[in-house]
Formats: sequence, structure tokens, C-alpha cells
Amino acid sequence: MAGRPPRVLLFDLDGTLVDTAPDLARATNALRHHHGLPALPYPVIRAQVSNGGSALVTLAVGLAKEAEGHGEARAFLLEAYGRAVAEESRVFPPLDRLLAEWEAGQRPWGIVTNKPRAYAAPLVEALGLAPGTLLCADDLPVKKPDPEPLREAARRLRATPSECWYVGDHRRDMQAARAAGMAAVAVGYGYIEAGDNYREWPADLWFDTAEALVAALQGARRDG
Repeated sequence: MAGRPPRVLLFDLDGTLVDTAPDLARATNALRHHHGLPALPYPVIRAQVSNGGSALVTLAVGLAKEAEGHGEARAFLLEAYGRAVAEESRVFPPLDRLLAEWEAGQRPWGIVTNKPRAYAAPLVEALGLAPGTLLCADDLPVKKPDPEPLREAARRLRATPSECWYVGDHRRDMQAARAAGMAAVAVGYGYIEAGDNYREWPADLWFDTAEALVAALQGARRDG
């Protein structure tokens, strides 16, 4: 499967396709400020972004998901983030150029994310992205690492799982891709926690940089 050129590209959103950490870091530190705490260093927040809003709340104010006050803190963080989801967020270069080429060739691609639609859809629109499908955390009863969102994305793009590459920056992305029957493609430039070796994830392919991923896809396109 790993050596087969993809007909369809599917991406995780945060840390894989789009560098959203600057805007999420701003919201996280806004929560810190609200609680009278000093700002956290950007790299510390960046490493937690793929784990979602609840993880950022725990990082920011030390409240576990089950703790009293966590829900209120999470609502504050998400409200702060929702006011400016694309102020500093950008598509990782050169993925922007790759997608332009992909669309020019009328090749299908999509996004499958555990980000709620209320934040994912405005972000995608603000960045001028035009995926053939966008599957968000609240679109189905299950989310990654369950494979069903990936399978549903393939169905919407009229593709079989074996025709798809799913690209992600978290172990759960690889687990979902494998279970869905897609090529699992791990990237090491995303939001990876210290001590987590992405080359140990259950992937079919691993790329250290976005440039390496793009080079492989362009090479596969020529060869295919």
C-alpha cells in the first residue's frame, strides 16, 4: 500500500495541513491571563495543540478534564480562540502549492479533523482552502482514532480506502488510517509532544518535513 501513488489525499488539520498553533497559543495564554498567571512559552503550548482544547486547559490552569471548573475554563479558551481562528494560522508551505497543483489536475482531496466544525469551517474558509470534503469532530457519532470519519470522507470523494493517503501528526491518525484501510502517512513537523518518537507510530510512510512530503507526492504523481 505504501508504495502506491494516492488518487485521493486526506489530511488532518491542526499541525498537519495548517499551522494553527499561534492562534491557539494566544487563546491559551488569554486563559492564563484571566487566571492571573504568566504566559507560557510558545513551544510548550505548541506541543499540546493536537490533543485538543481540554488538554490546553489542563496545560494552562492545571485543571484535569473531570475537575470542577474545567468546563468553564474550556469555554473561555474556545471563545477566545473563536474570535480569531485565522489571525496567524497558515497552511504549511509548500503544501499550499501542492494543493493548487492537485486541484488544477482535478484530483480530489479532503480534511478529516477532530476539531469542532464551529472552528474548523471558518478556518478553512479564511485560508481559502477548498477541500472536496471536510469531516469534523461533531459531524459523526465517532471521531479519530475510530476509522469511520476517514471511511466517510473516502465515500464522499467517491474513492475506496486503498486509493487514499491519510496524512497526520498524531498516533491516533495512524491508527485510524490503518483501521480504515488507507496508507497511514506520519509527519514529524507537527505538534508532537516531547519524547514521542513519530517514527515509532504504526505508519506506512514517515516524513520529517512538509517539503519531503510534497516531494514524495509529486514524485508519485509523475511515476503514476
